[in-house]
Amino acid sequence: MDIEVGIESFRGKLRLYLPSKVLGVKKYIYTRLPDSDEGWRQARQQAVIIENDIAIGKLDITLERYKPRDGGTYLSTVIEIGKSISLSELWEGYVKYRTPQVSETTLKLNYRRIASHIEKCPYKGLEGAVAIRDYLLNTTSPYTAKRVLTQLNACCNWALDSNLIDRNPFIGMAGKIDAPTAPEQDIDPFSKEERDAIIQAFEEHPKYKHYANFVKFLFMTGCRTSEAVGLRWKHISKDCLRIVFSEAIVNVSSRGIQKDTKTHQARRFPCNPQLQAFLLSIRPKDYKKEELVFKSLTGDVINSHTFSAMCWKGTTIKGKHYEGIVSKLVKEGKVERYRPQYNTRHTFITMAIEAGVTPTQVGKWVGNSAEMIMTHYCGVLDRVQVPVM
Repeated sequence: MDIEVGIESFRGKLRLYLPSKVLGVKKYIYTRLPDSDEGWRQARQQAVIIENDIAIGKLDITLERYKPRDGGTYLSTVIEIGKSISLSELWEGYVKYRTPQVSETTLKLNYRRIASHIEKCPYKGLEGAVAIRDYLLNTTSPYTAKRVLTQLNACCNWALDSNLIDRNPFIGMAGKIDAPTAPEQDIDPFSKEERDAIIQAFEEHPKYKHYANFVKFLFMTGCRTSEAVGLRWKHISKDCLRIVFSEAIVNVSSRGIQKDTKTHQARRFPCNPQLQAFLLSIRPKDYKKEELVFKSLTGDVINSHTFSAMCWKGTTIKGKHYEGIVSKLVKEGKVERYRPQYNTRHTFITMAIEAGVTPTQVGKWVGNSAEMIMTHYCGVLDRVQVPVM
């Protein structure tokens, strides 16, 4: 078959095209080569490769072997002429483009959630952008809708730069939604009495007493759960007077993924005598520096989701209810109301403020800015008694 692969300039870049008699429909391959003498030379070389494969009957009909391999932006499927590219196809290409630039947790948590919203949405093409916006607003919270539209806007900006679409219909949509940039957290700390009751209940539980030290540490440091889960003895000084929070383990699909801290910066936490004595008391005599400080019942990485569901709050599995420790304490009147495990962090921060520690110093300890501490936690100052002067 004597076939010539065509080359043409499209929005300043070169693309190859196969006549419809090759695969039954005219198809394009976007090279991303510039419309220049050198670009045309390289494009012609690639066209010759395809023509030779056609001539000897070894054409890769998926066209995968003829696509750019430099790690740049391209879709996994060739766009057919006259066919409207779907939002899911664009998102797939965008994720491939972003993969070398973002963390594994971003890919498997954030990007996967966006893909799920796209899949559920009944409107699949860019021409339905307004309908997609309205669908998100009617089926999710304003915050989620804003977040998804922000990502779709970024995706379409990439597609526009890659000459895959000629306009971005999502520009400005997210900015017009009245919603916070992040969901407001319920800053609802436990009282000292509630804290002590929770620790005691873990210590006395026949099965979950294994996690008592983990819970104590969360209350004593105010660190993020992922930081406590990822803490190793190498992060604690030999005299247990200093902790360096530099790693975290985040659970994704029942698997722990090791990463740096949320702020991407290591921070030092000074241990008071109480915390120092606690760490010395739980450190094994023959500990190894790479060994995790806190482990699951089976000696593995603690799955924070499982811990929260089974131990802290309780859950129902196959019709059988497993009561959590904190939920039980609420029923017994020892804890006023249920609060999630992350409120151990809120408890530490508010107690430190009540003790007179400045927001700047507290922020350094827990990895937050002083402004964030002032904005979200200083309502607790209303409970601090004005000193006699």
